[in-house]
Amino acid sequence: MIRIKQLFSITCLAAFIFGCSQPSSNQTKETTRYWNISDPVTEGVNPLVLDSIHQDIETGKYGLIDHFLVIRNGKLVYEQAYKQDYHIISKQYDTTNFQFNYDHPDWHPFYNSTSVHTLQSVTKSVTSLLVGIAMDEEMMIPLDSPVMPLFSEYTFDQSDVRKQSITLRNLLAMQGGFEWDEASYDEADNDCIVMELSDDWIQYVLDKPMATTPGTQFVYNSGISVLLGKILRITTGKRIDQWAEEKLFGPLGITDYYWKRTPKGEIDTEGGLYLSTHDLAKVGYLMLDQGVWENQQIVSKEWVEQSIYPTVKFNERSGYGFQWWVPAYNDSQTEIFAGNGYGGQFLMIVPNKNLLVVFNGWNIHDQPEKSSWTVLQDRILPNLED
Repeated sequence: MIRIKQLFSITCLAAFIFGCSQPSSNQTKETTRYWNISDPVTEGVNPLVLDSIHQDIETGKYGLIDHFLVIRNGKLVYEQAYKQDYHIISKQYDTTNFQFNYDHPDWHPFYNSTSVHTLQSVTKSVTSLLVGIAMDEEMMIPLDSPVMPLFSEYTFDQSDVRKQSITLRNLLAMQGGFEWDEASYDEADNDCIVMELSDDWIQYVLDKPMATTPGTQFVYNSGISVLLGKILRITTGKRIDQWAEEKLFGPLGITDYYWKRTPKGEIDTEGGLYLSTHDLAKVGYLMLDQGVWENQQIVSKEWVEQSIYPTVKFNERSGYGFQWWVPAYNDSQTEIFAGNGYGGQFLMIVPNKNLLVVFNGWNIHDQPEKSSWTVLQDRILPNLED
């Protein structure tokens, strides 16, 4: 049986599920370094802490880590890349050549032996950013407009008035109200797995019955992110990979990427994007700098603020924005926001510290002794100087 995906638990929040993920591609090659380099001490980052994290990674305490990168004040202060032979590692598992077999080394975690790494559900955060650019250009429907009229080419049951009331805001905040179970990727009836194996992903999501009133309950749903990609295509007239190349990747100088397609030719906007670690950091720094890249406003400050605001509050400290996680907030003021992906894809940003940390890894089988998700809050931030 082809291994599809396991639940990767990394936080005390049961809600943190790192999404599921055919192909859109730019031919990949080695990415040119962009960032200026500075000494950690100069930028107020404790080098002994960073070295100790590195040592723990090398001794296997964090499992399979591929890249660890720290940027502060717009400068690269620390970087380590780790060589893992996934062709050997994967031999003990089923390596049937299938793009959603997460043990096939040509598909995961790097694409076809290039430097572009699967982002898994960090793809959702990039999708949200691209929706925001369309919103800024007045090509997107308003946040509180119903979305179902956009899917007129599809036939599905709309007798439930709750489905008719789903808004763009509801989708962005994972509050669509659909009946959806993505709790365990070990289960064959997991909705994400069933969707990925279906011929028509969008039809699959639209056919799902309603469980709750939209806007009232957070349910992690990768199908929602697929709908967002289709909505952008309908409203802009461009497939999201084309939109990204024109509006985001082009301005940020990102030329090497890979993006899977569904069987119907839609772009996989829930987990199908691959970027290099350095290029993922560019996306993070764009968000950190309130949508500005090299003096050009790529996405509005207003959209960035909306995206990282904890629209959904899990408790007094953590929540969820518009396809971005909010691991820490205080009095509704976001302290940390992050993109999170299955296997250990973490883009973690601390706005008031001008700090950005990226991890790429591939811990999909065994729970490591330590989680790279906790590194920022437990080890780097407590030792940071202003």
